[in-house]
Amino acid sequence: MKLYQVGLLILVCSIKILAQNITLTTAKQVVEVYDFQEITLNIKKPDPKLNPFKQATLNATFSTDNGDSKTVEGFCDSQDGSIYRVRFMPLNAGKYRFELNFTQNNKTQKLSSSFDAVASSRKGLLRLDKENPWHFRFDNGEHYFWNSTTAYWMLGLKNESEIMTSIDRLAGYGINRIRVAINGRAHGGDRWSEPTVIESKNFTFKLNPWLAEKPDDLDAPNFDVTRFEVGHWQRLDRLLAKAREKGIIVSIIFYVDGLDHACDPFKKANMGNEDEQLYYAYAAARYSAYENIMWDIANEYHLFRTPEWADKMGNFLKNKDPYNHLISVHGKADFPFRKSPWVDVVMYQSWDECGGYEFMMNAKRLQSETGRILPTVNEEYGYEGHYPPWGCGATASKERPDGRSGLNRSQLAWEIYMTGSYQTTGETAEYGTGAGEDTGGGWINGRGNDKMTMLRYYKIIKDVFERTQYWKLTPRNDLVNIGNLCLANEAQEYLVYSRLQHCTLTLPKGQKYSVTMVNPQTGEAKALPDANSDIDNNAWQYRQNLTQPMVFILKRK
Repeated sequence: MKLYQVGLLILVCSIKILAQNITLTTAKQVVEVYDFQEITLNIKKPDPKLNPFKQATLNATFSTDNGDSKTVEGFCDSQDGSIYRVRFMPLNAGKYRFELNFTQNNKTQKLSSSFDAVASSRKGLLRLDKENPWHFRFDNGEHYFWNSTTAYWMLGLKNESEIMTSIDRLAGYGINRIRVAINGRAHGGDRWSEPTVIESKNFTFKLNPWLAEKPDDLDAPNFDVTRFEVGHWQRLDRLLAKAREKGIIVSIIFYVDGLDHACDPFKKANMGNEDEQLYYAYAAARYSAYENIMWDIANEYHLFRTPEWADKMGNFLKNKDPYNHLISVHGKADFPFRKSPWVDVVMYQSWDECGGYEFMMNAKRLQSETGRILPTVNEEYGYEGHYPPWGCGATASKERPDGRSGLNRSQLAWEIYMTGSYQTTGETAEYGTGAGEDTGGGWINGRGNDKMTMLRYYKIIKDVFERTQYWKLTPRNDLVNIGNLCLANEAQEYLVYSRLQHCTLTLPKGQKYSVTMVNPQTGEAKALPDANSDIDNNAWQYRQNLTQPMVFILKRK
């Protein structure tokens, strides 16, 4: 990205609130559109009797000369209340004036200043594609092919350089979305039949978003849910900044395995109460100004919450995010929120063959029946080399060592994508963190090594689809021989995933098409002779026997 070259100008003005000296600092005089301006209040003598996360508020209203205005909430960024911040992301170029309101002890102080926003080459926020509503596009109009992986406990990597290296590695495989939890607690990877990922000097399963009396106690940390552990949230800041640099969307998950240990300090008795809302509001205030986020209000919510709670917190978070980032919730093989106005992405969890082509086609049918088309995702369908007691179909069994291999999972991903839906995968945790070779972590924390090659297959999928206008393609298996899969923008473009020995495709009369064959295991692409529907009797056929799945792209000439 070509950065706008400007000198950095720091604005400082001092005022007095009661006996406290407060300094306002705006980070930049000139900000790129879709970057964010950060305004800091430094309080020299914070009141030790006040809870700075509950008993003080900060908000700011930003306005432009054309009358547009937006109000955003600030957040406390220090344990003692000496630092507060407001982050604002300009969506358009121009001069922005702002007025801050800082309130504590029932007294409000107003502060004001201004800055300029300039155009940039940033893509902007990820949105729903209004013209092609099963798909996504950025604010700048660029289409987005969802290629996602799970890394729940990435924040558990104690050495931040490992977090940054892991993000670099995933970006190199074309991953453009990662699932990362703010909050989770587990005793070890054997919780999910992954014994090589353990608590160690370099990794912890104990994430502490709140101040804790005993942060290392798995079951009784004694969280103060009205005070946030600022250092933990600052680590996520740096993770988000690195992911943004690499073009990766981070799906921020508020709970992972909420039933486990002390992960859920609210329990059902207090779910959705004022303090739990504070948790969601703090995240929204802190991270909404990052262009590269989306929200997941809970992982497998159904295990510890109710659908009514999900609707309540989904609406709450939607209203707290001034930029309307994508939001959803991860559940199971049903999604009771198809009509919920806060939902942007329909997310399922259905493993193995049960989550393949027919499942995703039915999921799209159910969504279509609501009259509201939304992108549909199988967010979890079996991780590489992962054989817990649940699953579905022949590949679920440990008796088949290739049942959840990287290649097998990618072949299932092809099925999901060929419905016009999306998927999220997960790498093997076999190499582990803190045990064995201590070079991996896979779906548990996103850490990997050179032996882990699963995502190469997924990069090939992404590269193939990005050769096409995939957002215009719809499932048309009626055009290919039974057993093969086809997406088509009829008479314009075809994408065929051939799983059989033979491959044929019906074409309209009087047209010619270029033909490209891609090996989904190696990515090798080969140009084939053009298809001529008149010569070939309104069809195209690959005239050799296939010994493995192959992909064909036909484009009208």
